[in-house]
Amino acid sequence: MSRLAVKLTPGASADRIDGWDVDAEGRPVLKVRVRARPVEGEANEALVRLVAKALGVSKSTVAIQRGGQSRTKILEIAGLSGDEVKSHLTDP
Repeated sequence: MSRLAVKLTPGASADRIDGWDVDAEGRPVLKVRVRARPVEGEANEALVRLVAKALGVSKSTVAIQRGGQSRTKILEIAGLSGDEVKSHLTDP
């Protein structure tokens, strides 16, 4: 199981992964935009779907561990190592 820090921007024009950035403390964070609005968990659901698709895993293996009401979230991905997650989410 691996953890992934995400900075989510809801209400975007398209669902997309914008690549890696660093937070204020220098930790890597994945920048993600989704069309869904942050209403009734819609943006969180869209985030889980998008990340699962990008990783090639089912939605049930991706869960929001922390930050459900925040733009910065920690996702847990079952069945993949941290290196596998980064390699799938990094542009070739």
